Amino acid sequence: MAITGIGVVSAAGIGIESFWAGLSKPPGQGPHRITGWEPEEWIPRREARRMDRFTQFAMVAAAEALEMAGGLDHVDPGRVTVSVATGIGGLEALEDLIQGSAVDEPRVSPILIPMMMCNAAAATISIKYGYGGQASTPVVACAAGAQAISDALRQIQWGYADAAVAGGAEGAIRRATIEGFLASKALSPTMVARPFDGARDGFVLGEGAGILILEEYESARRRGTPIIAELLGAASTADAHHITAPHPEGNGAERAVRLAVDDAGISLDQVAYVNAHGTGTDLNDRAEGQVVARVWPGQQPAVSSIKGTTGHALGASGAIEAVASAAAIQRLELPPNVGLSDLDGAIPLDDVVTESRSWEPGYVVSNSFGFGGHNTVLVFGPA
Repeated sequence: MAITGIGVVSAAGIGIESFWAGLSKPPGQGPHRITGWEPEEWIPRREARRMDRFTQFAMVAAAEALEMAGGLDHVDPGRVTVSVATGIGGLEALEDLIQGSAVDEPRVSPILIPMMMCNAAAATISIKYGYGGQASTPVVACAAGAQAISDALRQIQWGYADAAVAGGAEGAIRRATIEGFLASKALSPTMVARPFDGARDGFVLGEGAGILILEEYESARRRGTPIIAELLGAASTADAHHITAPHPEGNGAERAVRLAVDDAGISLDQVAYVNAHGTGTDLNDRAEGQVVARVWPGQQPAVSSIKGTTGHALGASGAIEAVASAAAIQRLELPPNVGLSDLDGAIPLDDVVTESRSWEPGYVVSNSFGFGGHNTVLVFGPA
């Protein structure tokens, strides 16, 4: 499947150029908010006021991706699917209402529910551009963004659509999220993300959106649009283990990796890079390292997690990392695992990318794992 456009909004940068440069910046203390966010630069003020923060992020990322793709005017709009995920949805709108009710009798906005609902981003993109194919929102925690891309891939493969706007968005750096994750001991008390490091102490919240434009390969080639990379395969599994903790050996994650590579029609030894989920939590990083070691018992591919600079954007993380995976192929460069200074000896990884590295683009596995035991893996390759 051809990827003809990518768009991103992240604490590492807004727009693909700023984002890519930001992935190599030294780690800062989180949460990784997008500072100075002024959606009116991209969205008319009246429209922006009717959108929760996560929907604004999705709209800006989608606009960039569509512009890069040269638009989708050549496709019947009834055959364009919109698949945009989130983990939490419109928490900003809900929390603002609750905070207001604690002070005074709030005036409840008639658009509160449309701002809160998880499908708002997908619906708003569909309405804005007139795309009348399936518009959907998978909500599978931190695997959601990758799952939305997987679902869009299937829509085209199965003949229900000719093109797709796919990804995820999250704008949930709010008190409820912070306090909840702190209470569960998943969030870093030092607010510094250190994926795979021996001193890691939890993940750091991020926010943003990542969007891919997917098109049937021959159709994209015939119209002469530049093809950034290909989405070759995907797979999803469940740990069936625990509501928050990953399976300690990563059994479900391993099955997802193997199934996705098989779905892509390639062999495991052809994979050159793994864009890791790499949250910086003790259990996730250790299990993911074991998965890589078992799947590639000989020569491991290079590995890195970008969450040291982006933070963990929950339901958007897999989509932002899909953008990074496609961009790594297009730009002939692997993004670094910022925040790693001393690899945990219990994590059997052989080649973690700690500085930006030139490479001959090959096949990429991008992992996304979420609370509830959801595992979604995407496979990308050069066009």
